[in-house]
Amino acid sequence: QLQLVESGGGLVQPGGSLRLSCAASGFTLDYTAIGWFRQAPGKEREGVSCVSMRGSTNYEDSVKGRFTISRDNAKKMVYLQMNSLKSEDTAVYYCAVGGNPYCSGAVPLNIRSWGQGTQVIVSS
Repeated sequence: QLQLVESGGGLVQPGGSLRLSCAASGFTLDYTAIGWFRQAPGKEREGVSCVSMRGSTNYEDSVKGRFTISRDNAKKMVYLQMNSLKSEDTAVYYCAVGGNPYCSGAVPLNIRSWGQGTQVIVSS
């Protein structure tokens, strides 16, 4: 059974850092694109970053230069390093696996599975 579990969220002050992790089970990550999304209160879910099968990365404009996505296929893990956090980064963050190797901008194509989400709160 395909499953994604996020961890690493929490409360952090503006300017701080967090590293989110996403553990996959039940399938291989080797041939798929993987992405991170977020949903702030009262807003739609938005794509934050995507990494293709070959390791190409894309980012939503507001996080460029601050967030870094990475993958470790052998460990079936995906990470999102978030630096210089701002209050507007407050949201529930989700990882998602695409149904093919490619990203469409900051979003994996043909998403086939979501994690349950991890809360990130940026506040002083």
